Parts: sequence; structure tokens; C-alpha cells
Amino acid sequence: MSTSKLSEILSQLQSSSSSPPQKITSLLSAAKRELLTLNALLPTQTTPSPVLLLARQTLETGALLSIRLQQPDAFTRYYQQLLPFYELPNSSYQTSTNDLKSQRSKVTGLYLLLLLTKGDYAGFHTILEGLEVEQAGKGKGLEGDEFISYPVKLERWLMEGSYDRVWGATKREGVPSEEFGVFSEVLIGTIRDEIASCSEKAYPSLPIANAKNLLFLESEGSVVEFAQGRGWVVKDGRIYFPQQQDDTRTEKEILVASGQVIENTIGYARELETIV
Repeated sequence: MSTSKLSEILSQLQSSSSSPPQKITSLLSAAKRELLTLNALLPTQTTPSPVLLLARQTLETGALLSIRLQQPDAFTRYYQQLLPFYELPNSSYQTSTNDLKSQRSKVTGLYLLLLLTKGDYAGFHTILEGLEVEQAGKGKGLEGDEFISYPVKLERWLMEGSYDRVWGATKREGVPSEEFGVFSEVLIGTIRDEIASCSEKAYPSLPIANAKNLLFLESEGSVVEFAQGRGWVVKDGRIYFPQQQDDTRTEKEILVASGQVIENTIGYARELETIV
């Protein structure tokens, strides 16, 4: 059972991060064909250890490259294909050539982050609880794992409504690796939409300058573009939100809601109280 061709393709994949997407996709397809030829897409008791190692690393490389290609569905498929490999005992990979460290932690952390971007909190906690049980059996915790603790912190801050902390953590210097930055940008977009929906209900209008901070946008021009995309009216330096025809809340309830939106985003409550 020769693995030389798959090893050659894997080597090309590992150095292809700056290659055109078409070339990466072609290499990934070729790698999967070789895995099928080697009967290594799923591990079995008779699969040789060197083949297990090579198959696992190939799938992990494919998962990470799928993120760089911004193909979350493909990443999900790679993650699901990797699960049987991750369930194998370490002894399955113990060979004289085993100098390849598993990227399970990184891939799993990225999948947790993907679930956050989709709002799948049930799936998020199901996987997290499984990891906690597994680590507890080894007498360890998850706190020291930078790839797992990152989405865990983001999820906690999201539940608290601490969007400013989420925003800070998704900056380039706050993400554990380049791949996390891709899903982090998607997550910020999700948060921005949530804040926008809350703002529509909390305010009749906002100055563009304040909306820039509230929505975590880089410029006032970005605010205008975002506003137009949501059908907001931009006039005389202010954004006017659509009337909430079915909003039966009292003025006090609206003020309370607006205060929560502000406090939970960027901590500019004192400055923004004057604009409601």
C-alpha cells in the first residue's frame, strides 16, 4: 500500500496557502481520491498507523484550507470526517515516524466558533460538554487550550451582551490564529445585525457618528452604506429608523431597552444618553 502520491499531494497542500483557489480545490479533490484509493477516509482496525497519520493530517489540512477559501460547508464536512480519527486512542498513531502533532484542538475550536456564527448554541454546548468530560477523565481542564478557550470566552460574552469584549477579542491581535479571524469577522457581522435590530426598537434616530461606534464600523461612510442596506433613512447627519407599528411598549420601557443596548456594546452610555 503505497502512500507516496498522497504524501506528495499533502506536501503541495501545506505550501499552497497563497495559491489560487482553483489550484487548492484541485489538490484537495486529488487528496480525497487518494484517500479513497487507500481506503483511508474512515479508520479501521486494520488501517496501518502510517496511513492513519497521513489521512488525519490530510483531512486537517483540508479543513484549514477550506476556512481560508471561506467555505464553511466544506470545513464542516472535513470536521465530521475527522471525528472518527480523533476518537482513536493515541496508541493507534504510535509509530517511529510519528512526529506529526494532531491539530484536533485547533479544528475543534474553529468548529465551535462556526457554531457561534450560526447561533447554534445547543450544538456548541453539546460539543463543549463532551470535551470537558474527556479532559476531566485525563485530570485536565480546557482553560489552558487557547483554541478552545477562545470560542468559550466569546460565547460567554455574547450571553452577557458584552459585545465590546467580543469586538476586542476578534481584532487581529486577539485571535489565536489566522483561520479564526475568518469566522470572527462573520461573528461580528452577526452581532452588528443584532445591535441594529435592537437600535431600531430602542431609538427613533441616531447621529451617524454615534451609530459608527454602536455598530463597530470603521467610518461614517460605512455607516451610511450599512444603513442603506437595512432601509434606514439617512438625513442631515442622522439615521432615522423605521416606525415600529406593533411596538406597544411604554416610553420607560423603550428607554430601558436603549440603555441596555448601549451598556452592552461599547460602554458609551453616558455620552449616548443625550441622543435618545
